[in-house]
Amino acid sequence: MFRLTNVFAPKTTVHAHCDLPCGVYDPEQARIEAESCYKIIEKMGANSDPAFTTRAIHIKEERADLAKHHLDVLWHDYFKPEHLEKVPNLHELFWNATKQVSKVKASTNLDDARQLLTMIDEIDAAWKATGGEGKTRVNGRPG
Repeated sequence: MFRLTNVFAPKTTVHAHCDLPCGVYDPEQARIEAESCYKIIEKMGANSDPAFTTRAIHIKEERADLAKHHLDVLWHDYFKPEHLEKVPNLHELFWNATKQVSKVKASTNLDDARQLLTMIDEIDAAWKATGGEGKTRVNGRPG
């Protein structure tokens, strides 16, 4: 049976970072997930239980996906072309950091996780240099 409503029904479902662009962006979200990856790798090195290792790898991969998601949202939604004046290497920072997240996801090397944290610190400095704390947080970031 042909229904007119089928013709006008949506064909694609899309998902956004936020249902209402709230304007709250902070690299701290990515950093927390990256720190989880670091700590999980650290705990895996101190534990020889195969069941623990399997579970830890799964959780680490989820946290890495979240870190990449938060970096992508920050890169695509917060940073604007005018920010390139203050941070000329902005795209390179994010490109390298998202590549590093993939490395952390596929690795159990603590140095890979440490390097990601350093990259997120550089992104945090770029966010601060462009006024991120004042522009995107109600009372700035807690000290």
